[in-house]
Amino acid sequence: MPSPRIYPAKPDKVYLYATCLVDAFDPDTGVDAIAVLENQGIEVIYIPKQTCCGQPAYSSGYTIEAIQVAESQMALFPESYPIVILSGSCGGMMVHHYPKMFHGHTLENQALSFAARVFEFTEFLSCVCHATLNDTGEPTQIALHTSCAARREMNVHAHSAHLLNQLSSVEVRPAAYEEECCGFGGTFSVRHPNISEAMVDDKSRNLQETGAMEYVSADWGCMLNINGALEYKGQPFKGRHIARFIAQRTGLSGGNQ
Repeated sequence: MPSPRIYPAKPDKVYLYATCLVDAFDPDTGVDAIAVLENQGIEVIYIPKQTCCGQPAYSSGYTIEAIQVAESQMALFPESYPIVILSGSCGGMMVHHYPKMFHGHTLENQALSFAARVFEFTEFLSCVCHATLNDTGEPTQIALHTSCAARREMNVHAHSAHLLNQLSSVEVRPAAYEEECCGFGGTFSVRHPNISEAMVDDKSRNLQETGAMEYVSADWGCMLNINGALEYKGQPFKGRHIARFIAQRTGLSGGNQ
């Protein structure tokens, strides 16, 4: 379990780190995340040059290349504003692995300062904004999927559940083996496709067996894997990013489901 964090007072401004997957596959989630944060009275700054956090290179053993990526990303966020990130696994990379990666490096202090400013989206809403959500949607049932890395490193399961439980017309149905990996694991799914396929089959089946209408997740990497497996099998069941789900349930989203 990660060490307890000391949370700052709610700021006037934040940076949004959308992640490369949100940018490439679901930019509307980024727009909805901005709407939710702005509804908390916070100005959101988005840096268009942001890219990958360096996690794929780092987890594959390419530490030098990961450091180069991390250096470029840290330079894009020079002000002291918090950095709100739309992925618990990317957040874990920045909060926990950037300090390790830069240990003894000339940029070690910068990496430590940067890591302290990074907050996963649901963590930021729950622990910094102390957000209270007003549900305006019709009654529904959902399942919650949380990335295994995000659970271990950022407590995303607790923060996500805290927010979803505020939505009065949303029933969160627990899935079997909810703490287990979906099989994505970044490059793991490429290096071990057969194992990954078996894992995502288990995960998608367990989510469907809750009887929920859809599932919600704070990590688009997992969703890309699970939704892809479901679509391949012709299943209508699918997931939405929690930022998009919250925005739509609270009347802040202008887009379609």
